[in-house]
Amino acid sequence: MQLFYNPDIDEHTRQLAFSKDESKHIVKVLRKSIGDELQITNGKGWLFNAEISVADIKNCIAIITSRTYQNPKNYQLHLAVAPTKMNDRYEWFLEKATEIGVDVITPIICDRSERKVVKTDRFEKILQSAMKQSLHYYMPQLNEPILLKGFLQHDVRGQKFIAHCEETNRKSLKKELIPNQDITILIGPEGDFSSNEIELAIKNGFVPVTLGDTRLRTETAAIVACHSVAFVNEL
Repeated sequence: MQLFYNPDIDEHTRQLAFSKDESKHIVKVLRKSIGDELQITNGKGWLFNAEISVADIKNCIAIITSRTYQNPKNYQLHLAVAPTKMNDRYEWFLEKATEIGVDVITPIICDRSERKVVKTDRFEKILQSAMKQSLHYYMPQLNEPILLKGFLQHDVRGQKFIAHCEETNRKSLKKELIPNQDITILIGPEGDFSSNEIELAIKNGFVPVTLGDTRLRTETAAIVACHSVAFVNEL
């Protein structure tokens, strides 16, 4: 199944004209012709089946023939993850977290962050590609980067955790997770959160947790946390 993404269509859309690049991909690369079917999602839970009515490499047009809505999960996972020094590692995290099932992602700038300037345009493309590849019908929400202190001032609902490496009283994330509840997890930079940041997070209701016995890279820790949430909610 080849899944296409168009955020502008909804349940009332009857006809869709693809962009020049997509039209070329559909007609020239995939060799689709009039009458062939396409599957499209708007990233908001809808899957649309469409039939090509105009097979033009510059302006491919399809008629919506059916539509199906997938109800959202019973919980929402928000990962607030510090940017990594190397962009490709953060992009790997974005891809894998989308495949596993993350709902919201916020890059957080911390005291020890080596990368404090983040451009999200490419990140959006990574999320789109991962959503289509994994056949998800919900596009993760990518927020603009924010200082951790600013993030902690926001009202966060559900369970709240901060994963850090300091040898203090920490609980096991897997044992603390409760199914079907919204969850926010903070993941720090390569140098970990500072002591002041950990204290501030705890004051704001975040529970300090460990993800295991070994020290994990930022992107690995985020994936472990994401999978733990998915696993608990499958039971």
